[in-house]
Amino acid sequence: RVTAPAGEPLPGDVEAALAKAAVAVSAELVGVCQRALDMSVEYAKDRKQFDTPVGAFQAVAHKCAQMLRHTEGARAAAYQGAWAADAAPDLLAEASSIAKAAASEAGREVTASAIQVHGGIGFTWEADVHWLFKRAQLDAAFLGGAGVHRRRLTALLADRLATARS
Repeated sequence: RVTAPAGEPLPGDVEAALAKAAVAVSAELVGVCQRALDMSVEYAKDRKQFDTPVGAFQAVAHKCAQMLRHTEGARAAAYQGAWAADAAPDLLAEASSIAKAAASEAGREVTASAIQVHGGIGFTWEADVHWLFKRAQLDAAFLGGAGVHRRRLTALLADRLATARS
């Protein structure tokens, strides 16, 4: 166990550890999004209204398409963050903030849309979508939400620009 005297910084690269943790949470959020999307598409295929699957209605189809867009965008950002954690530590701070911002936003949007696609049962015990929604809310806020990471990314890029001009 590593200890530091009171008031002294801990040894090691704490910023890199937090960035890697943000990437891990981003990857978890991508999994939550994917599960919510899969459940919603399956429900939209099975649930019928007026003898037609609800997925055939344009509003539901568009909502599912938006869920896919958010999920895949977050997945790409999380992959980039994981790559930076492994192969490009100099890009880790930026990549982790991009991943966390994208995944936090996607998690909230996708799971909220999943509840809407499921209709009246979306937030009841009959459907497990509400568990995904709650998990996405927690993960989106954990280690900073989308706004925090966008501000962090802005500061990182401003520092890079200032250094380049010097």
